[in-house]
Amino acid sequence: MDRSNPSVSPAREFAVDTVAPPPSETEVATFGMGCFWGPDARFGSTDGVVRTRVGYAGGTAVDPTYHSLGDHTEVVQIEYDPERCSYADLLDVFWSNHDPRSNIAKTQYRNVVLTANADQRESAERTRKRVADRLGGAVATDIEQLDRFYLAENYHQKYELRSTPVLGDELTDIYDETLVDSTVAARLNGFVAGHGDEQQRRELLASLDLPPTVLSEIRRRV
Repeated sequence: MDRSNPSVSPAREFAVDTVAPPPSETEVATFGMGCFWGPDARFGSTDGVVRTRVGYAGGTAVDPTYHSLGDHTEVVQIEYDPERCSYADLLDVFWSNHDPRSNIAKTQYRNVVLTANADQRESAERTRKRVADRLGGAVATDIEQLDRFYLAENYHQKYELRSTPVLGDELTDIYDETLVDSTVAARLNGFVAGHGDEQQRRELLASLDLPPTVLSEIRRRV
C-alpha cells in the first residue's frame, strides 16, 4: 500500500492492510479455473487469504493483454498466510469448484494448477490422484510449473465488487490503486458474489471505517 495516499484515512488504512502479514511472511498459489472473475471472488472470501489478483500465465507470449492473450490462460493468484491457511486448503477449494473430468479446449479458460515449487507440485499431483480415485477415472486438469504471472488490467481486478452499483464507484474512489492488493476488497468482492459466512461478514463490517452509504449497501447485499 502507498501510505502517502491521501484518499485512504489512517483508520481505513489499518482495516485494509496492517492487519495482514507482509509479503515476506506469505506464500503464493496460482490457479486457472475458467473466467478469472469467479475464482477471484471465491478465494477472496477464504480465511487466511491476504490478497488476490487476476492475470495471465501459462503461455509463452510476452506482455499479454485481455485482447491479445496469445497462448496464456486467465488465472487467479492468491497470496495467503500459511499460519492460517495451507496450500492444501486452497487446493481443496480449487478441486471443488471446477469439473476436473474435462478441460476446456480454449487455452484462455483451461483448468490448471501453476505450481511455484516442488512442494506445491507434489501436493497438486497427490490431490489430483485422490480426485481421480474418487471419480473413478482420469483427471483432465493440468498441473504445470509457473513461469511468469502477468497482472491483468485494472478493470478486471475485484470485478464483482467493481460491477456492484454504489460499492464499485465508492470503493474504487477510496482505495484507488490499492484496491487490487486490499485484503478488505478481496473479502468484499467475495461477499457480494455470495461467498463467505455470516461470522466473517459481521466481523469485517464491524472493523471498517467506510462511508455510511457504502456500509449500508454492503449490508443490504450480503
